[in-house]
Amino acid sequence: MKLRIDPMLVIILSTLALGLLLPVSGSAAEVLDLVTRVGVFVLFFGYGARLSAAETLAGLRNWKLHLAILATTFVVFPLLATPLLFLPDGVLSAPIRAGLIFLCLVPSTVQSSITFTSLAGGNVPAAMVSATASNILGVGLTPLLAMLFIPTASGGSIGFEQVWGVVVQLLLPFVLGQLSRFATAGFMARHRTRLKFLDQAVIMLIVYGAFSELRVSGVWRELQPLDLALLVPAALGLLAFMFVFTWTLGGRLGLPREDRIALMFCGTKKSLATGVPMASVLFGGATVGVLVIPLMLFHQAQLLASSVLANRLGREGRERA
Repeated sequence: MKLRIDPMLVIILSTLALGLLLPVSGSAAEVLDLVTRVGVFVLFFGYGARLSAAETLAGLRNWKLHLAILATTFVVFPLLATPLLFLPDGVLSAPIRAGLIFLCLVPSTVQSSITFTSLAGGNVPAAMVSATASNILGVGLTPLLAMLFIPTASGGSIGFEQVWGVVVQLLLPFVLGQLSRFATAGFMARHRTRLKFLDQAVIMLIVYGAFSELRVSGVWRELQPLDLALLVPAALGLLAFMFVFTWTLGGRLGLPREDRIALMFCGTKKSLATGVPMASVLFGGATVGVLVIPLMLFHQAQLLASSVLANRLGREGRERA
């Protein structure tokens, strides 16, 4: 089977290269930062406006599955990040170590979780509910978890100012988007596909600004040759473990095959689209450029692995039927 490279990752890598080759500084950087902040506000307003109450209520009865998915996302993943807190200094650079920890704290994806669950013959309505709930809860839980984990990891301190930034830039527009649905629901539904370009544009702004400042400030010099050598197996090992863990957990809970599939594909995902804007609000500055590298690597790995597994499970399901 031919493995497909995620177009979004190609866009991000191209923007990354542009930020390193043609960085902005001074007043231009200040304007870019302002535009990016506005873009993030609009992005999360859109997230709130797109979320239908009917979609949220569908499948809520399957509480065992939903709790299992949320637990893997916000309990098991953070617990797996705990050993990084005790990693001796010098093994990994501080931003990369903080990035690996942050990777374990962000919510699950929505679109790819649902897509792969459907392709594998899993419980799609339950995947929709759990993936959406993960993103909603993540707006509040991810910053709180970051406050517990990131400072100890020497990746920079997160305090009231950063949490207030999350409230103003992420939670407030999301709530406003939900309240606006009486006027915006029709527009959001009609232009759902086109609005994805807005999402991509905001992420491009964040990545360009982060790596541009990374080049100007020279923070990239904090990276050690050992970073990438340890980062790749760490991310791949984490992904492989979570695939096995979620599938086994579903069996231990006595879930039917369709629910086990939903648990595996929702419980192993980490959202690049949500994680990058959150990182820009929580951390800011050049550190973001390095800090999101583990999340970018994990994102592509999860798509490639999920493509293989979803096709295999879907084929097996058709053969059983």
